[in-house]
Amino acid sequence: MKRFWSVFLIGILLSCNSDRTNRNPYLQEIGFRFEINLNLPLYSPLTNPGSAVYIGASGVGTSGAFVLHTGFNNYIAFEASCPNHAPNECSTMVLDGQVVTCSCEDYQYNLYTGQLLNTPDDGGRYYDMLFYQASYSSGSVIISN
Repeated sequence: MKRFWSVFLIGILLSCNSDRTNRNPYLQEIGFRFEINLNLPLYSPLTNPGSAVYIGASGVGTSGAFVLHTGFNNYIAFEASCPNHAPNECSTMVLDGQVVTCSCEDYQYNLYTGQLLNTPDDGGRYYDMLFYQASYSSGSVIISN
């Protein structure tokens, strides 16, 4: 029995990973909750799968959020500020279909995954978009962090 616990303990210790996820040093994770009424004309594009909108309301994330309708009343949301530098006058990204672009460095991100599409080949650390929770309920989408 003693051997069993020794092997079990060694297994637990070896399964621990010292490579922890790096938090994005440029973006703070701000707590918020925002309800998007899909009956309002401003947000009506979100009734169509594959369509996205920018939510620039005060208090929504750092620089707002992008919300994408992925189909079957499923939605995803990401921070609108470029995750690869500190927020500034050019860091709020621009929406173009399902891709957003940072005008500071022309970094492009996929709205379905949040991944950086044109990662520089310089060996530096680059971050994907900051994800927000999104849920559908009775004609509204609620985004939060």
